[in-house]
This record gives sequence, structure tokens and C-alpha cells, in this order.
Amino acid sequence: MRRTKLDELPQLWNVLKGEMSLVGPRPCLFNQTDLINERAVRGVFDSRPGITGLAQVSNIDMSTPELLAETDAKMLASLRVADYFNYIIQTVSGKGAGDRIRS
Repeated sequence: MRRTKLDELPQLWNVLKGEMSLVGPRPCLFNQTDLINERAVRGVFDSRPGITGLAQVSNIDMSTPELLAETDAKMLASLRVADYFNYIIQTVSGKGAGDRIRS
């Protein structure tokens, strides 16, 4: 189910409710304090969380919080409509590893 991204379907409900966007920084967990701090410094929390984004299609995961927050901020600062749809297409076509954690 994870490989086919079907586990993301419930998040579409959050998109429809306006709590999330299709494209944006992936939500982090309450215990990911390094990532929370890095995102706070960069203003990433000023936008809605998303199902996919630049970090996901670039294989940047939660194990590198500084790089992830930096990539999220870069995406938000330069996001255009074409980029928005490009990230969706890349995600649907299987590019990127999502938000897996390297061991």
C-alpha cells in the first residue's frame, strides 16, 4: 500500500477541507523537534502542509532535518503553478521515495 501511495488517500480529505494542500511541506510529527526548529527558523510553517513537494520528488527524507527544511523553504519561495502540477505528476509517476526514513 505504501509503495502505491494509497495510504495518502485519507489526506485528500484534509485537502478538500482546506487543512492541507496537494503540494507543500510534508507534515512533521510532534517529536521531530530538529525538523520543527529548522522549519520554524525558515518560516515554513507559514504555509499549509502538503501531500508532496520538492523534497519528496528529490528523495530528501526526514532523517536530514536541516536539508529538508531548507528544501521546503526553497520550494515555497519559488513555487509557480507549473511547479505545483509538476510535483504532482512526478509523485503520481513514482518519482521520489516520499518521506521514508533512512536507517
